[in-house]
Amino acid sequence: MRTSRLPRRAVALAGAALLTTALAACSSSGTDHDMAGMNHGNAAPASPSATGGHSMPGTDHGMPGAEGAGAPADNRAGYRLTAADATLPAGQPADYRFSITGPDGKPVTAFAVEQTKQMHFYAIRSDLTGFQHLHPAMAADGTWTARLAALTPGSWRTYASFTPDSGDGKGTALILSRTVNVDGKAEPAALPPASTTAQVDGYTVTLQGTPMANMAHPMTVTVAKDGKPVTDLQPYLDTYAHLTAFHEGDMAFAHLHPESEAKNGGRGGPDLAFHAEFPQPGNWRLFLQFQTAGRLHTAAVTLKVG
Repeated sequence: MRTSRLPRRAVALAGAALLTTALAACSSSGTDHDMAGMNHGNAAPASPSATGGHSMPGTDHGMPGAEGAGAPADNRAGYRLTAADATLPAGQPADYRFSITGPDGKPVTAFAVEQTKQMHFYAIRSDLTGFQHLHPAMAADGTWTARLAALTPGSWRTYASFTPDSGDGKGTALILSRTVNVDGKAEPAALPPASTTAQVDGYTVTLQGTPMANMAHPMTVTVAKDGKPVTDLQPYLDTYAHLTAFHEGDMAFAHLHPESEAKNGGRGGPDLAFHAEFPQPGNWRLFLQFQTAGRLHTAAVTLKVG
């Protein structure tokens, strides 16, 4: 898989997570798929030239160089994530409204395009279930609205991944996070045991590699269906795969991508190579996204890092 792109990245915070890996997917319908408690924004990806995105390989938000790509916090480098609601209703779609304020205390309205989007937004419950990956819309005043699929009761954490395109932090990748409570009695789920395989929609995803904390290791993801290699992975957010990882307990965040770049109109698979580096040992819950035939698939797997 490729390392992703981020121009002018700031030096990563100590403990920032780099895990290069991912699976790509985005449907051309522009609607969201909701699969097994996981929801993902999947408007058709635009080319960097069409959106003003950068095409420099080797960088990305959530990677080394992204401020806050480890332990979650709602403020970094003078930037702050603020949200309109501290609680959300359970069992129904909900709008989550938030804004980013800069070092001057004013709402930020200029954002660089990264992986065809100005904002990547994630939500996950404290037991690492219910993963959602969305691309919200911004109003003229800098207020973002993420349309979340139905949430289950409990404590959730939201993550905003972005790069300011003006001001003191211009060109600095940032990841900010806040908690939000969902009404009702929470029924926590046990984290599934560590595994090297995951199934979704008839596909089998296999991880190969033995990552160790604070050490760089190669990793390969292989995608198969009915025992046969899959070679028709479609580009999603400029890659053939997308991976988001969360650490059990402190919910540290890592966002990773394939080493190879998606080719315009091309197809990828079955093997996707990564460079993996985790900032701490323990269990990480990985959500791997990839697309075939215009449909987004998400496979979840627990990875034990020594």
